[in-house]
Amino acid sequence: MRLGFVSTRFAGVDGVSLEAAKWAHIFRGFGHEVVYCAGERDAEAEPGCTVPEMHFLHPEVRALQQAAFGAADPEPGWRDRLNALAERLAQALERFLHTFRVDVLVVENALAIPMHLALGMALHRVLERTRVPAIGHHHDFYWERARFRPERVADVLAHSFPPALPNLRHVVINSLAQRDLKARRGLSSVVVPNVFDFRRAARGLDEFGQQVRAALGLAPHDLLILQPTRVIPRKGIEHAVDLVAALNQHPRGLYGHRAVLVLSHPAGDEGYAYLRALEKRAREARVPWRYAAERFGPRRGQGPHGPIFSLADAYLAADFVTYPSLYEGFGNAFLEAIYYRVPLLVNRYPVYDADIRPKGFDVVEMEGEVTQSVVEAAREALLSPVRRRAMVEWNYARAWAHFSYEAIEPTLRALLAPA
Repeated sequence: MRLGFVSTRFAGVDGVSLEAAKWAHIFRGFGHEVVYCAGERDAEAEPGCTVPEMHFLHPEVRALQQAAFGAADPEPGWRDRLNALAERLAQALERFLHTFRVDVLVVENALAIPMHLALGMALHRVLERTRVPAIGHHHDFYWERARFRPERVADVLAHSFPPALPNLRHVVINSLAQRDLKARRGLSSVVVPNVFDFRRAARGLDEFGQQVRAALGLAPHDLLILQPTRVIPRKGIEHAVDLVAALNQHPRGLYGHRAVLVLSHPAGDEGYAYLRALEKRAREARVPWRYAAERFGPRRGQGPHGPIFSLADAYLAADFVTYPSLYEGFGNAFLEAIYYRVPLLVNRYPVYDADIRPKGFDVVEMEGEVTQSVVEAAREALLSPVRRRAMVEWNYARAWAHFSYEAIEPTLRALLAPA
């Protein structure tokens, strides 16, 4: 069977791209072929086709998104342009299906959140016209994001995000989304959580990876506090700044160490105002800070300013991970920290409370603010080797049991079975 993965992009280290790659790996393990179609594809998303207008950063797409969701009144005729783009994309997708002889379409989040309205509309048209079997892998929905105001395009959102079609099976990544999809749209779905390949142990810190700290300008006794998420407001990174400030100002100190906050992922998906606000907050709190997005990528390489490290290198170099998100569809960084055996701070966002916390993980928890007890727990995880080892080994075992490839393989097999 040949599976065709479709999204705005399969590139970088965003959660959708990472989870799509995991699904593709599992499907290949079943003996299936995987092909891709997106606005941007990296070397891992081969074979396939690239359609630039499928990317949410394409200039025409950005203009139409602004017309649909911006505060200002849009120019006349924008709906006609939206429909025209949707039809061009539908035709490109139909060529993809024909050229690669796709048996099942796997749509990665493009029918859930309207980062690209025209692509969602196009996919709906293609599914109706071709009747190709499809799986909608929904990571987050438009009603979960305040910035997607539905007034101007309420009809489009109700019709296509996601559509109700007999050939489309819906998959969500948490139980809250499953509940909301049923309540809002009357659509049934299957929960498939984010996963990691816990059967395959992480590699050690090799010679290349040992350059991370020096490349970031860290001293030998610095503690690397890693914030491994995109720099957008819902990630709550201000709490990571506050934690590092409190650790460095602790009355009993850090035994000669200095905590340094490192941001490994880029800003820009939602503008740069948040990054500037964080920089100001860190400066005022005298928090050592590295915005190091240019130093990390999906894989190792050499850039204009020196080595480019993988996300694995970031985790292997880290002493502690901060994950103070206000909202997450699931929690990729949570599983990554556990896989690389790094203790972590987690803000109790709703999906964590509903689907992850009941599994019994041992982490530093906060509830919307960095309290003194949170600081003490993080300090102990940083400075006590015994406590640290107990946390990371327990967490690895819990994650293997509940969020491994093996845990979701039966569900993915069932999704490919004839309806």
